[in-house]
Amino acid sequence: MSKQSSIIVPEGCKRVLLHACCAPCSSAIVEWLLAHEIEPVIYYFNPNIYPLEEYEIRKNESKRHAESLGIQWIDDDRLASGDASQSSYDSIHACWKEAVCGLENEPERGKRCETCFYHRLLATARKAQELGIPYFATTLASSRWKSLEQINAAGQAAAIKVNGEGLKANVSFWAQNWRKDGLQERRNALLKEYGFYNQLYCGCEYSRR
Repeated sequence: MSKQSSIIVPEGCKRVLLHACCAPCSSAIVEWLLAHEIEPVIYYFNPNIYPLEEYEIRKNESKRHAESLGIQWIDDDRLASGDASQSSYDSIHACWKEAVCGLENEPERGKRCETCFYHRLLATARKAQELGIPYFATTLASSRWKSLEQINAAGQAAAIKVNGEGLKANVSFWAQNWRKDGLQERRNALLKEYGFYNQLYCGCEYSRR
């Protein structure tokens, strides 16, 4: 492992599939990666976000951010009709609700969040393996409202699950506290610089309550 300041870069990492929860949380991380000659591929998979209007805003902001930098952005929520119609949104959201069924009344940072992280990072790990990108990470680890331990556990479990399926080359989860090295402060500055929409809740209907 090579260490650059307080952020530890996995050895040989030149490209990473970065699961993006939103544009504000992605911005400083992407900037840091580019500055350190690591190519980020933005992966958007967030079927937990509710309602449809919120989902559309966050997705569009993430795409706008990636396009402004000329980096690859992948939409993998697989809306059936190719757009964010109510019926196609309901379909992907229903799959997420099934994953967290029975955990509706869990508190924030409880079992529901851990399950949600795993649901999204498992898809990320599979996409990384499909694309031949050896490392994947998530911008969820930049939020002070999330449990870093839960995120890292979910990412590691996702990598183990995908590697165990033995379909292609192994992938590794880049477990990193993306709040360090001044990135939290830089995130806030970039939020204003880009004029990003800044959400007021995590994303799911339960956190919204």
